[in-house]
Amino acid sequence: MTGPGVAGDHPIARTMFAEDEASRALGIELLELGPGFARTSMRVTSQMVNGHGITHGGYVFIVADTTFALACNSHDDSAVAARADIRFLRPTREGDLLVATAREQARFGRNGIYDVTVTVGDKVVAEFRGDSRTIPAPA
Repeated sequence: MTGPGVAGDHPIARTMFAEDEASRALGIELLELGPGFARTSMRVTSQMVNGHGITHGGYVFIVADTTFALACNSHDDSAVAARADIRFLRPTREGDLLVATAREQARFGRNGIYDVTVTVGDKVVAEFRGDSRTIPAPA
């Protein structure tokens, strides 16, 4: 995992992403990582396109969800999704580069709220909101 803004602390997020075979298989790349913040990208392939010739919504969701996971695991506690939803605003197509940017909105107790904006170029294609909950560290 290399690139601008990726170096530094955030060992939980970095380890989680390094072991994330699903995201790696889809070609998701980590572009930036900071406290409560992450940015990733994913190129839409022909295998990600549905019968309408547009990107299947599940793939847009997964790039947003992966980015959310990185942002909420960028602190000193492991976290998982408690809830998430997405609003699809524009269709995307094969060859498009989806860029997802996650920002922490609030963090309190074991809970967090994160917003993820997915873009293609300068156009917003989806808005995602995820609620996180910290979990005990593995023994």
